[in-house]
Amino acid sequence: MSKPKVAFFDFACCEGCQLQVANIGEPLIDVLDIVQVVEFREVMSEKWDGEFDVAFVEGSITDEHAVQRVKKIRERSKILVALGSCATIGGINGMKNSFQLEEVGKYVYGESYKFFPTIHTKAVHQVVKVDYFINGCPIYQPEFLTVVKCILQGIPYYVPEYPVCVECKLNENICMYDRGLTCMGPVTKAGCNSWCINNGNICYGCRGLTINPNIEGFKEVLKKYNIPEDFLIKKIEMYNKCKELDKS
Repeated sequence: MSKPKVAFFDFACCEGCQLQVANIGEPLIDVLDIVQVVEFREVMSEKWDGEFDVAFVEGSITDEHAVQRVKKIRERSKILVALGSCATIGGINGMKNSFQLEEVGKYVYGESYKFFPTIHTKAVHQVVKVDYFINGCPIYQPEFLTVVKCILQGIPYYVPEYPVCVECKLNENICMYDRGLTCMGPVTKAGCNSWCINNGNICYGCRGLTINPNIEGFKEVLKKYNIPEDFLIKKIEMYNKCKELDKS
């Protein structure tokens, strides 16, 4: 049997998630034994003009050219995977949606903004069908490998819908709030093994909100530690602004 043909593509992003893949190390060698990477700009110059068994798409969709390009990738792919926060939830790029597009264009390009047409930032699934989601900014390498195994076995991967706080407690971390810091763990979906907190950082909410985030409970936490509620809104919008498009 021929190996499944795999490709990586990028849109509006820093390409950090693809670098995470390239830097996996020895476990990646095992993956490469059973798949054929036919296109991956970060690590190879070759291009592929046929169909893909699996296409990983990093980055959010921010202009009409990107819309048409991702649709063509979808047409050529049996399975499409949204890779990283920009692709799964719109990510940092979604903050543009808080402003008028003309205002944003002028701020970035000055009077030449008309030569750089833009649209409201969208996550990949808001434009085309997505089969698997790998969250994070950047992605958590063990989760990437788990998703790849699920794809190759033809089984679904279920992103955990409990908050990062659950994993944080299991890892016996001291709560960031008890350390005098703020953290998005109470409303952010798990799956990263509380990676940032384990290494002394806070949770920024890069994996997106749980399906039913306990916002009221989070407000109680903020009240307990005398933190203004507008902190919550600003932090949620940092990664999750594109979620509002799902309601329209």
